Amino acid sequence: MTGPTASQVGRPPRVDAHVHLSAWWPEIRRTGYRLDLDYTIPGLIREMDRSRIDFALAIQLFQAPSDEEALAEGRRIFEKSGGRLLPVATVDPTSGEDAVAASLRRIEQEPHLVGVKLFPGYRPFYPHDRRLEPVYELAHRRNLPILLHQGDTLDGVGLLKFARPIEVDEVAVRYRDVRFVLCHLGNPWIEEAAEVVYKNPNVYTDTSGLLGPPSSPYFDRALEHCRERIERAVIASGLPEHFLYGSDWPLEELATATGLIERLGLSNADKAAILGGNAQKLFGLLTKPSPADPRSLDPCGRSVPCEGRPSQSLRRNKPSPRSTPSGKGPVTGRNA
Repeated sequence: MTGPTASQVGRPPRVDAHVHLSAWWPEIRRTGYRLDLDYTIPGLIREMDRSRIDFALAIQLFQAPSDEEALAEGRRIFEKSGGRLLPVATVDPTSGEDAVAASLRRIEQEPHLVGVKLFPGYRPFYPHDRRLEPVYELAHRRNLPILLHQGDTLDGVGLLKFARPIEVDEVAVRYRDVRFVLCHLGNPWIEEAAEVVYKNPNVYTDTSGLLGPPSSPYFDRALEHCRERIERAVIASGLPEHFLYGSDWPLEELATATGLIERLGLSNADKAAILGGNAQKLFGLLTKPSPADPRSLDPCGRSVPCEGRPSQSLRRNKPSPRSTPSGKGPVTGRNA
C-alpha cells in the first residue's frame, strides 16, 4: 500500500490538503469523478501513488451520525492507511453549547488529528459566530489549523451567504494566533479569497474542488480557465507560500488536481511548495526516516502499528514563524 518515499525520488513530500473518505459520503456513484471509482482506502492509496502523493488530509463529514463515529472512522483510516491519511475532525456550532463542549473534549483526546474543519454554508453559521470561540481556543491550544468550507456547495440546500471569504476576515483578525485555511479558494469568490489571504498573515487557501467531472461540457476549457484563476490568485496575493494543493477527492481526480499546479506559470520551487511543502509546514509535519522497528510514528510522534507502512513517518513540529506579506496585487466545481 506504499509507493517510493519522497526522499528516494529526491523531492519534497506531496500532501493533498483536502480529501474525503467516509461511509457517510453522499451517493458516490453520482458524486465521484467517475462511475467505477474505487472508493476505498486501497483505492485512494493507489491513486495517490500514481500521482506521487505521500500524504493526504482525510476530512471527516458533518453528515456522520455522531462525532464519536466520525472520530472513530478517522482513527481506522489513519491506521489502515499506515499513517498516510491524516484525520481532520469537524464541529457543528449549531448543535448547541453542550454538544460542542462534548465534541471538543473528545477531540482533545485524539492523538492523530492535524486540523479541524468547519462547514459554513452547509450549516447555517458564519465563521465569526461567537459560538465558535471554544473551537478557536482549542485550535490555539492544540496548534491545529482551522479549515473552513468556502463558496459553492455540493448540496443545493446550502446557503452561500455563510461561506464567503470576506466573512473570515473578522475572525482572522480576532484570532491572530490561529491559522485558517479557505477551502476551495473561495470559489466562485476567488479574488476575494486572494485578498483575505494577502491581508491576513494567518490565512491560507487550498485549490480543492474547483472542477466538475471530466464528462462535464467544455471540460478542457474549464480546466484551462481554472488553472488561470489559480495562477492569478497566487500572483495577486504575492504569497505562493500560503497556497495548498488539494483535490476534494472523490469529486476530483488526483492526477487532474496535481496537473493544475504543475502547469502554473510559477517557479518550480513555488509549485513544489504548493504541492506539499506549504502543507508540511502549516500542519507541523516533519518527515524523518522510518525507524528500524516495523512501526511508524504518527504525526504527534507516537509509535503506532503500521499496516502497509507509509512512504515516510511523520511527527508534529511547531511551524516556524511565517513571513510578512510582501506584495499585492466561477470555476465550475461543486465542492465539499
